[in-house]
Amino acid sequence: MDKPAVAVLFGGRSSEHSISSATAGGVLRAIDRDRYRVIPIGITRDGAFVLEDDDPDKFTLDPERLPEVVDNGTRIVWPDSALSRELKVKDASGERSLGDVDVVFPILHGRFGEDGTIQGFLELIDIPYVGAGLLMSAIGMDKHVTKSILKAADVPVVPWVSVTRADLARERRLWESRMRALGLPVFVKPNRAGSSVGVSKVSDWSELDAALDTAFAEDSTVLVEQAVVGREVECGVLPGRDGALPRVSVAGEIVVTGRDFYDFEAKYLDAPGVDLVCPADLREGELAEMQRIAVRAFEAIGGQGLARVDFFFTGTEFYVNELNTMPGFTPISMFPKCWIASGMTYPQLISELIDTALERAA
Repeated sequence: MDKPAVAVLFGGRSSEHSISSATAGGVLRAIDRDRYRVIPIGITRDGAFVLEDDDPDKFTLDPERLPEVVDNGTRIVWPDSALSRELKVKDASGERSLGDVDVVFPILHGRFGEDGTIQGFLELIDIPYVGAGLLMSAIGMDKHVTKSILKAADVPVVPWVSVTRADLARERRLWESRMRALGLPVFVKPNRAGSSVGVSKVSDWSELDAALDTAFAEDSTVLVEQAVVGREVECGVLPGRDGALPRVSVAGEIVVTGRDFYDFEAKYLDAPGVDLVCPADLREGELAEMQRIAVRAFEAIGGQGLARVDFFFTGTEFYVNELNTMPGFTPISMFPKCWIASGMTYPQLISELIDTALERAA
């Protein structure tokens, strides 16, 4: 029997293009080639689908030169209906078949990929894909909607205010009073972005306008969140098999020692001032409570594919900060670290995600 063909899709139009490319490098290196045939497809910053090199080293994270998908002149031709799953590639020499694709692994972070857009496209042409479905992806990308749903499901969340430029233009005094009511410090972040892009910590209200401008550069809606004094802990969640409850990894902890917060440089460029500890030092009861809340949060927004659930732990309470429906898979990313610490290898984790997608489609 032929091996299932997996189209690894990465890059994209969002500000997280390079992180998506780096994540793809990790997946391309780890995927079990004895089990799967791999078709690497890059999306340029302009949105062109190109046939990429099957070379993990090409997409290694380098602080001096972040990886990216460049236009090499090829174009992926997707099936023209749900009656076919044949992929083709077109270039200067003509058009050739890449064979049928069994499942797409959309390693896309941020808008135009993690937000339900690519999921909707793949559902239109009836191609199975790894990860959250269209609705869960859209919910998970929108921090305000996620928090609202979690709050309705009795999942503890960090107090927040969401605001637009139009809100501020109409009633600046009202919205500023609501933000100030959160107390200092606060975090200001784009509503629909990840990887800490556009995020600022405000320790004095004189810094608020600059922080809002930074966040508004990424999205038309901005969240201002109360800063919670506590430990930053995270865990990975995978759906259960055969009707079982979702599975939750051990906890990892982000220990910030020399930075204001866990920013982009610390997450992906291994900048100093942050240590990632996995497994985190939690009592058995604390870990069980964290995992219970993670399952409740995961199911509240859809319960498909995978998620990384980020918490603040005050010592007595766990507050869900965010859910990430397509977390990073770079060598220093917390999602694979937590599952590896839970007894799963990196290749096994990739295979688990692909197999779950194929089973869901069947």
